[in-house]
Amino acid sequence: MSKKLIIVILTILPFVLMLGAIPFVNRIEPIIFGLPFLHFWLFLGMILTPLCTYVIYRIQKSEGSIE
Repeated sequence: MSKKLIIVILTILPFVLMLGAIPFVNRIEPIIFGLPFLHFWLFLGMILTPLCTYVIYRIQKSEGSIE
């Protein structure tokens, strides 16, 4: 898998996670860590988005695109 494809996937993943999957996770049950499932899903998205951005940054830095 090329680095460019990984960057594209990591760019699209937060969008799909936060907006595209909402109709499928819009429910109360199960309760995870005391949160309804939708709130847990959105919290998970808030954690994963910066991680995806950091991985994209590291890939571009290793290629020399960022100085």
